[in-house]
Amino acid sequence: MAIEIERKFLVAGDAWRAAAHRVVPMAQGYLNDLAAMDAGAMKASVRVRIAGDAAWLNLKSRELGHTRQEFDYPIPVDDARALLALSVGGLVDKRRHHVEFEGHLWEVDEFLGDNAGLVVAEIELDDADAVFAHPDWLGSEVTDEPRYYNLALASRPYSQWSEAEKAGQAG
Repeated sequence: MAIEIERKFLVAGDAWRAAAHRVVPMAQGYLNDLAAMDAGAMKASVRVRIAGDAAWLNLKSRELGHTRQEFDYPIPVDDARALLALSVGGLVDKRRHHVEFEGHLWEVDEFLGDNAGLVVAEIELDDADAVFAHPDWLGSEVTDEPRYYNLALASRPYSQWSEAEKAGQAG
């Protein structure tokens, strides 16, 4: 069983851009929706993602927090395009910037389209209690806030958030 341990943070400023060494365009959609997940009808999200010229089908357990089961399967890009056309809710378009900082890879997602204006940094860890350096451009941690999950952004994009939600307050 594959386990993902991931922490998610807002980004403060643009200082991370100078350190980015790779940028990958991504489009992803979900074959199930947030309402089904929230109602308990489904216990895993089913996502299709095209990243650059590769594609994956991904299943991720629905658990709040930094640790969850995750399964990734490469699929042909043409299949991924067909599956994206079947996705529920909106597509999540973003540019993923890879930033190395003190021995860790940070993935900084700069969202586009209906989620434009949102920038989130993620770090994957080998252990839930791992200690890691926080770059100066790192803002508040949002790991436990479901509205920042990509599944939630497909159902209710950043452009629909209230000003209080965008300011990081509960909404």
